[in-house]
Amino acid sequence: MGEQPIFTTRAHVFQIDPSTKKNWVPASKQAVTVSYFYDVTRSSYRIISVDGAKVIINSTITPNMTFTKTSQKFGQWADSRANTVFGLGFSSEQQLTKFAEKFQEVKEAARLARDKSQEKTETSSNHSQESGCETPSSTQASSVNGTDDEKASHASPADTHLKSENDKLKIALTQSAANVKKWEIELQTLRESNARLTTALQESVASVEQWKKQFSICRDENDRLRSKIEQLEEQCSEINREKEKNTQLQSRIEELESELREKETELKDLRKQSEIIPQLMSECEYVSEKLEAAERDNQNLEDKVRSLKTDIEESKYRQRHLKGELKSFLEVLDGKIDDLHDFRRGLSKLGTDN
Repeated sequence: MGEQPIFTTRAHVFQIDPSTKKNWVPASKQAVTVSYFYDVTRSSYRIISVDGAKVIINSTITPNMTFTKTSQKFGQWADSRANTVFGLGFSSEQQLTKFAEKFQEVKEAARLARDKSQEKTETSSNHSQESGCETPSSTQASSVNGTDDEKASHASPADTHLKSENDKLKIALTQSAANVKKWEIELQTLRESNARLTTALQESVASVEQWKKQFSICRDENDRLRSKIEQLEEQCSEINREKEKNTQLQSRIEELESELREKETELKDLRKQSEIIPQLMSECEYVSEKLEAAERDNQNLEDKVRSLKTDIEESKYRQRHLKGELKSFLEVLDGKIDDLHDFRRGLSKLGTDN
């Protein structure tokens, strides 16, 4: 009939280190399925856990076993047949409690099954002993009697009892033969199941190898993509640095443009002021003409000349003062124009470098 799962959970599996008998060695890389199985034909219980194609727990539960909680999420039990100690790490305390309760329940069921099998063995042994003791007594009774009639009278019940015992033995032999055939059929079924499991195991091993190859290909592809991502990150960092440089240059250009606009405004003001210079020159010429006319009239108007000398001196002084201011203004204007030319050359050079 095979084995049937009666309880299933997930946990991290550990085994005790056989060399030190102290440290735990992980038997699984991640949480795996751990199940209780019940064998109907043998009335036995097992804890089985498989990681991929590898059996990491195959422990038959006996009444002498004990499951011990060593922490809130970890428990262990010793298997003398496997000569090791298994440990299970659960994700929660509730899962550990359920597993421990199921262990105690299965342990009690295994004890009851053992007691029943012992009772059956003792009953069969008692029947065999009774049949063995009654046979000598019957023979003794037949040998003690003297006459043939007495022998016949005393032997008849013993023969009847022997016949009944022989019939029981024949029935037991027939049943045992039937059980042997049944066990042979179950053994053949188990062999076929084992063959199917072996085939499935081989297929799973082949699939594991295929997955290993695919994993290796994916890992190489991952490494290649990772290196490409690193290269792109380096390029992005360079682009960011260039953007920062461009931003700085842009801000510098804006500052220079604002300075240029200020200089152009100053140049416009200077140009407006320079437009006044021809008027001043024309006024100077007009004054000179007046002075010449006054000098010509001086000959005739000496009296007027005396009165006008003060005016002439004042006009000369004003003319000299205006010429000095004009000269200084022209010098300042020349300096500003030179500075503006230098500034434009620097700006054009900076634009060429960018």
